[in-house]
Amino acid sequence: MRAIWKGAIAFGLVNVPVKVYSATEDHDISLHQVHNADGGRIRYQRRCEVCSEVVDYSDIEKAYEADGRTVILTKEELKAIPAENSHEIEVVQFVPSDQLDPIMFEKSYYLEPDSKSPKAYMLLRRALEDTERVAVVQFALRDKTRLGALRIRDDVLMLQALLWADEVREAAFPSLDTSMRISAQEREMSAALVESMASDFEPEQFTDDYQAQLRQLIEAKLEKGDALDTEETFGAEAEGGNGEVIDLMEALKRSLDKKRGGGAAAPESPEEESADDEPAEPAKRGGRSTSGGRAGSGRSSAAKKDAADSDAETAKSGTARTRSKTAGAAKTGTASKTSTASKAGTASKTSTASKSGTASKTGTAAKSTAKTARKGA
Repeated sequence: MRAIWKGAIAFGLVNVPVKVYSATEDHDISLHQVHNADGGRIRYQRRCEVCSEVVDYSDIEKAYEADGRTVILTKEELKAIPAENSHEIEVVQFVPSDQLDPIMFEKSYYLEPDSKSPKAYMLLRRALEDTERVAVVQFALRDKTRLGALRIRDDVLMLQALLWADEVREAAFPSLDTSMRISAQEREMSAALVESMASDFEPEQFTDDYQAQLRQLIEAKLEKGDALDTEETFGAEAEGGNGEVIDLMEALKRSLDKKRGGGAAAPESPEEESADDEPAEPAKRGGRSTSGGRAGSGRSSAAKKDAADSDAETAKSGTARTRSKTAGAAKTGTASKTSTASKAGTASKTSTASKSGTASKTGTAAKSTAKTARKGA
């Protein structure tokens, strides 16, 4: 790193010489402008409006215009301003760190001791540690008097330039003055969503996607030239979700479901949970079942086949719920679902014990069933 400024911290009568370094740097890919017809570089010229000549930077001065009058300020006149010549970082007060609103933070700088003996530097650092306070300072840098906060980061004094109070805009939006009711259920769902996304902040986990994709585009353009296909490079464009959210609860439920790995949707509320959500008893195996002491009388061969085709679905809670297809299907012929949630331990009801069982008294199958019943008696 290269020092951008040298000065001294004025801590009462204690003087702490320091070098100032930029604490942050820009890694964005640098692009320049060209003429789209022939790729020629576009350059800006400092041209005078009066004589139309291109002016060198050394011949340029600054000026202020008001009420039709122009005041030209030379470099020597600007350097004569007392604050510009000051190389002192003056400590004006010590405040609790929580009294500094982050919106006021502007630019950060590292301070390195600039003397043979760094004792004064370490003394100031220790004072900030012991008191758990931040030093509010004033200093001049790059043609501007600044307000700053002096604090510690990784055992190094850090100077953070602050905005002046009148540089922070007031947040006044009429749309926020309207009264809006938020239900307890919405608050619970939003709190659950926050909890599902809670984590410790680790800046290293995040990357600048735009810069990475810009570099990918440049490399693809270098390889393929004008034959570049952006859809092939980046894939199909994802559908945007810029629409206004109408059903807030549904959006919260889907968000929770997504964060939980695409499992079952969250229940609407404890009061809205139905009895069907209770664990069901395991289904009994076998295609035959009894109902009212009748051993499947009147069951046709087609009914037996339908009963054998009944499949078992296993819920995520590990409780088996069975769905059997009705053979007789009462008078409508549609399949009815069997409920195995009987808590008294009785046999599950079967859909084949319908009223249509008496309709098949004729045939060889009915006679065979009657003979079996007599032998059992």
